[in-house]
Amino acid sequence: MENKLFYDKKTGWDRMSDGDQAAMMDYAEGYKAFLDEAKTERDAVARLKEMAEAKGFAAYERGMELHPGNKYYKINRNKGIILFVIGKEGMRSGINLAAAHLDAPRIDIRTIPLYEDNGMALFKTHYYGGIKKYQWTTIPLELRGVVCHVTENGVETVNVRIGDKPGDPVFVITDLLIHLATDQMGKTMMKGIDAESMNVLVGSKPSQSDMETSDKIKLWVMEFLNKEYGITEEDFLSAELSCVPAFKASDVGFDRSFVGAYGHDDRVCSYPAATALLDLEEVPQKTAMAILVDKEEIGSDGVTGMQSRFFDTLVADLCRTDGTLFDACIEQSTCLSADVCNAFDPNYPQVSEKRNDARANCGVALVKYTGSRGKSGSSDATAELMAKMRYAFNQNGVIWQTGQLGKVDQGGGGTVAMFMANRNIDTVDCGVPVLSMHAPFEVIAKLDLFAAYKGFKVFYGMK
Repeated sequence: MENKLFYDKKTGWDRMSDGDQAAMMDYAEGYKAFLDEAKTERDAVARLKEMAEAKGFAAYERGMELHPGNKYYKINRNKGIILFVIGKEGMRSGINLAAAHLDAPRIDIRTIPLYEDNGMALFKTHYYGGIKKYQWTTIPLELRGVVCHVTENGVETVNVRIGDKPGDPVFVITDLLIHLATDQMGKTMMKGIDAESMNVLVGSKPSQSDMETSDKIKLWVMEFLNKEYGITEEDFLSAELSCVPAFKASDVGFDRSFVGAYGHDDRVCSYPAATALLDLEEVPQKTAMAILVDKEEIGSDGVTGMQSRFFDTLVADLCRTDGTLFDACIEQSTCLSADVCNAFDPNYPQVSEKRNDARANCGVALVKYTGSRGKSGSSDATAELMAKMRYAFNQNGVIWQTGQLGKVDQGGGGTVAMFMANRNIDTVDCGVPVLSMHAPFEVIAKLDLFAAYKGFKVFYGMK
């Protein structure tokens, strides 16, 4: 009787067959490869496009005919992508939508970055998203992004990627030696590393050019960049360059049950949301869609963020072609806001609420609300939607749990859930618990990753 009356989060290992465990380990290998390739939102979109086309998805253009089973993708400025499969009921019964983000905390290169100081060349930077600054010093960094080079014939986009291939150099933000860090060590962790000191070391070799300049090391760097990529210093003004950790995704633990990597938040949700859609074997009843966006880590603003009209414009186009009223489609839609939550960490129990925080290896987590303190910045899913997802997951053997974001007044955070809910779409957060969230090397459980994949697949097939 107690088993029926009581609820407790239990490890998912007891509910997985040997076959499930083998499939889980295999799925994690694909995810690790994706992480190593997709360290920026642009790289992620390019890889997801390749994966979609390999599964028969085609680029959608306004006015295309819609038939059940049609598989399309739509790219937003190379920094966001929407994948969708037209359901048997077209657009008239709404959409089963998973919304995740592809951006992650990182170190952006400033628009006028390169300078020389005391025998070294460095890049000025501006960190992106919420980070603990001290975590980003003394780790190997890759340089990734694009430079829009202005030529006599117009604009040419050049891809830059240094540090991920064998034999590549890497970059670093230095830190003080312990012997001279008395003042620094006396500061709070928030102030121990100053943002203006987070400059990336990029070289020290002087140019052999006859050009008269006191910045010979800076000149060597520009000569290299010009030779390799055809760019000049002015081209930095129209560039998007970032430094991201040079770590490879790795198994963690004697049993290899965890994955450690950069960018789990939120690619650990984006990847299963996308692959679950790509792997649909049957035409769903309702149209199924995964929208993977940019800019969540800085508020979801801008043309590539979740608050842009890109999603609304696409759905309006589809509704127009299908002969469905846009508002009628939206109000019948359901969204899983596919974003990570915190995993209970036994090293830091004082900030968690053990009964309610998600745990590693207990499955994908449904999070009724996020926000901070008095639920500020939260959409707070309805009880009816929570029950609907409980039923679907239970009926289909999905390993799942619930989660929240620590103790009430400890801090907080938000997701894209409120932006979807504000559109009159029933929305609940559903994602993978993460240890060391927003660090350069985050950790997730493979079991929870695989449970998310299975959960999204069930969701896309719901009526």
